[in-house]
Amino acid sequence: MSSAGPDPGTVSQESAIRPDTAPREEYLSRDLQWLEFNDRVLHQSLDERVPLLERVRFLSIFSSNLDEFFMKRVGALRRQVEMGVEFIAHEGIRPAAMLAAIRERVIPMTRRKARAWRQQILPALHAHGIGIVAWSALTEDERASVQSWYTQNIFPLLTPLAVDPGHRFPFISNLSTSLGIMLRRPGEDEPAFARVKVPEAVPQWHRIESTFRFVPLVDIIEHNLQILFPGMEIMEVLPFRVTRNADIEGDDEDSEDLLQQIQQQLRERRFAPIVRLQINRVVSRNLHDFLCEAMEIEAPDIYETRGLINFRSLDQIADLPIPDLHYPPWKPITAPRLRDREQDIFTVIRQGDVLIHHPYESFDNSVERFVEEAAEDPNVLGIKMALYRTSGDSPFVHSLIRAAERGKQVACLVELRARFDEARNIHWATKLEQSGVHVAYGVVGLKTHTKIALVVRRDPDGIRSYAHLGTGNYNSSTARVYEDVGLLTCNPRITGDVVDLFNFMTGRSVKPVYEALLVAPHHMKRQLLALIDRESEIHHPDRPSRIIAKMNQLQDRDVIQALCRASRAGVSIDLIVRGFCTLPPGIPGVSDTIRVMSIVGRFLEHSRIFWFRAGREEPLDGDFYISSADWMYRNLEARVEAAVPIEDRAHRQRLWSILQTCLGDRRQAWDMQPDGRYLLRTPGPADEGTASAMGTHQALMQAALDSIRPQYQRPMTVNDSGAGDE
Repeated sequence: MSSAGPDPGTVSQESAIRPDTAPREEYLSRDLQWLEFNDRVLHQSLDERVPLLERVRFLSIFSSNLDEFFMKRVGALRRQVEMGVEFIAHEGIRPAAMLAAIRERVIPMTRRKARAWRQQILPALHAHGIGIVAWSALTEDERASVQSWYTQNIFPLLTPLAVDPGHRFPFISNLSTSLGIMLRRPGEDEPAFARVKVPEAVPQWHRIESTFRFVPLVDIIEHNLQILFPGMEIMEVLPFRVTRNADIEGDDEDSEDLLQQIQQQLRERRFAPIVRLQINRVVSRNLHDFLCEAMEIEAPDIYETRGLINFRSLDQIADLPIPDLHYPPWKPITAPRLRDREQDIFTVIRQGDVLIHHPYESFDNSVERFVEEAAEDPNVLGIKMALYRTSGDSPFVHSLIRAAERGKQVACLVELRARFDEARNIHWATKLEQSGVHVAYGVVGLKTHTKIALVVRRDPDGIRSYAHLGTGNYNSSTARVYEDVGLLTCNPRITGDVVDLFNFMTGRSVKPVYEALLVAPHHMKRQLLALIDRESEIHHPDRPSRIIAKMNQLQDRDVIQALCRASRAGVSIDLIVRGFCTLPPGIPGVSDTIRVMSIVGRFLEHSRIFWFRAGREEPLDGDFYISSADWMYRNLEARVEAAVPIEDRAHRQRLWSILQTCLGDRRQAWDMQPDGRYLLRTPGPADEGTASAMGTHQALMQAALDSIRPQYQRPMTVNDSGAGDE
């Protein structure tokens, strides 16, 4: 590092591993594999095939991901160290050694990020007329103009806080950017410290008049500090940013009021220990030691990033309205069977299940419409929903409130423990309760992660239940960029299970067997293991078995052992895992027949799709499931989750097509190596003009457009104007 203090180096992982619990060769470190995933995100900012402003956004996404990693994972490891935990469960390594390994991996990544910003992104922005300029680069007239703006708009918001015998070190809020200032009065030898917080409620980049030239707000404040400290000698200025531990967990088994407990946890999180201090320049030993003591941190908690310190602020630059520097606009199509708005959605569902694939098909015109029509329909008697994460101005909440006001029986399970969305969910839960909705806060000891909605309706032939089961949240904002699948159905085998699942979530009843659904934590894991083992048992050279599974993360040890058993039996296994995967593929005698790939690009791959060949000759005759659950311990053992079988043959064909498009991707796909590293695929000459060369997202956008434009002589493309419909 710099003079910010000696780099502690790395702790030998071998010396920190307990021999009797040393990790087996089929397990990789969850935390280090997560960093591998975020490195793939960082690569998007370096990829010149990605539009320039989208590359800027990927720098922000990478940084936001890393913030959460430090808040959750590093915070948890720090807590384990403080509690005296000797070895990390299931990994056989000391928490302190894992913290050192994380630091060793993070430092080169953040340096690479900073170099990409300085050496690639900034020159490219400049070439397109977008200037990111320092205060020193402004002309005299520009400085005068910016200073006038600063005096009127920013100066009144600033509160300099001195530290001296009469003033304690100020509280530094999580993810806030501050200026640490060493100053002294004329004639005095002893310096003093003061802190100025950069306001968060204003844009972090000041646009110079009508140009596309921007000055960082922190730079403007730093170069106008004399107005804040008249008569003082400013000796040293250090922009810094803190990250606090968010791993504040309570025991809801012992809590009489879950809402009250979560509110208390939010208060505790605000004042939780600091786990990372980011600085952007060389710092004197005096200031380094002062900050370490005041913030109760050590040198390994300090991360230096030259130049820009808050990369999350780059969203403001990424949002610039310059179409040529963004992805071509994409407007989801309406699923063909839902295009006739004269026909109510319940009539459509009675004619057959509807499978929707977001964001290629509209979330608004399918899932939102399902709940909106239920709220307005006089024949609907009741609505039930499970909300894990939803958008800031959720149309679902408004629909449920309208339904309750119309006298319908409305129940909503709001998961208060959805990490970083607790405050929003508390707000919506309170608003729903005040409107007469029956609100439950989840199952004691379990997070409710399943994405299900139920509508009970009086049809001409009697009472019928309708359901939506999806892989993604009821969030209209993320549905535009998260890839997910969902099913609208009135199949009584499925809806009957959904009724029982809601009864479990709100009334604590436990059904011993579900007819169609795989439900966690009761039966899903056991049934998944049975499906994997079945492939091993029926595998034969003349009738080879196969498994394809698409998910966000894979970590559950029992599932990994089952997959390795299947591999040793000769079963061909393809795992499409966007995030971290702790199962290394291709290890002789362990995972020879397992392949792991990851797709990172324009949309966030979020759907969970599982396919088992089941000894069938025709792939579409195998077993297909979509699910809210990844193959992780927390999903299978500590959350309420559901997987639904897909039975309609046309829907199976769509899921098969999605899986094959992913597997054939040679534009956005990465292949995991036996040592846990990933290599980016590249298209070859034979791929030119194919879906493989286009990449998964472009290929599926094109397929969506082609599905509704059969009358066109040439294929529609996402570059054509008016793509899609809403």
